[in-house]
Amino acid sequence: MLAVVNEKTIALVTGANKGIGYEIAAGLGARGWSVGVGARDEQRREDAVAKLRAAGADAFGVPLDVTDDESVTAAVQLIEERAGRLDVLVNNAGVAGGWPEEPTTLDLETVRRLVETNVIGVIRVTNAMLPLLRRSAHPRIVNQSSHVGSLTLQTTPGVDLGGISGAYAPTKTYLNAVTIQYAKELNGTNILVNNACPGYVATDLNGFSGTQTPEQGAAIAIRLATLPDDGPTGQLFDDNGVLPW
Repeated sequence: MLAVVNEKTIALVTGANKGIGYEIAAGLGARGWSVGVGARDEQRREDAVAKLRAAGADAFGVPLDVTDDESVTAAVQLIEERAGRLDVLVNNAGVAGGWPEEPTTLDLETVRRLVETNVIGVIRVTNAMLPLLRRSAHPRIVNQSSHVGSLTLQTTPGVDLGGISGAYAPTKTYLNAVTIQYAKELNGTNILVNNACPGYVATDLNGFSGTQTPEQGAAIAIRLATLPDDGPTGQLFDDNGVLPW
């Protein structure tokens, strides 16, 4: 198995059992990659893997709760045993609070829950997977961010980002800041790390109120996952190009 897998690019997509994450996995699988479907829910994870395999993708399930150290450690061991390395990590798993959500009435437990998944979870998974990524000839890290995390866009008159978001939007700003620091630390290595904004996509994260499909939303993450070796690092992108921090 290891010899066969080593001929393919190995990717892990967190939160890949549904929505944008599933479509990212599908897009990478369609390129002939071996794609790990990271998800907490066993049934949804295995259903997603079965659906991807039925479409011809080399998909495999990765039990993964990004908020749990033991779960992340076990995921590393699974990929180590299956492939011996990791070429691409897509940190897609995320949760949302209410919307709109004024900071003066925030439930602090909601804030903690969002930071734990949207920021600390990304750091936890990234740091755990880095030894496997360092074994890759062309390692890529893609973090799922958002327009709402851009302080520039948030403070530009006339830009409509859907109202006040006292918890979710700041977690994406925090993620943007963390990504910049990763890019600075990894400068001079072959690891490219960027953030993707999928746009306003109809998923259960927003009650399916978005105007784009999950497949459309997955496109930018797939593009960043497949960057050439001289590609950019430490930036935030949507389908139209670089976004301001």
